[in-house]
Amino acid sequence: MRKIRILLIDDEKGFSSVLAKRLTRRGVEVITAEDGADGLFKLDMDFFQVVILDMKMPGMNGLQVLKTIKNRHPGVEVILLTGNADMESALAAMNAGAFDFILKPANTEILTNRIYDAAKSCHITMDKAG
Repeated sequence: MRKIRILLIDDEKGFSSVLAKRLTRRGVEVITAEDGADGLFKLDMDFFQVVILDMKMPGMNGLQVLKTIKNRHPGVEVILLTGNADMESALAAMNAGAFDFILKPANTEILTNRIYDAAKSCHITMDKAG
């Protein structure tokens, strides 16, 4: 089985670094981006099955980035992470096409399982990615 490639978009460098290391140890290939614009650029340039996306970031927020991802790359699955338990945001994210909405700090095992579930639902393959 191919390694799952994810794009982790989060403006908190310390959090991204720790989470990327934990996911890498669990067999997931992780590329990080510091904000929505950087993440969208990387997504346009490379192949990812799953995006892990912070809800609150400077510039474009997670919901704006999610909508752009679903418009440009509808087959990519997106899991949103948030530090705030805001039901309205969770519903808006799910309605915009998010695969899941998880509270920070995310349990690494649960997040890893959701990444694998999302990758199975991903509607693109390496062949289609070019």
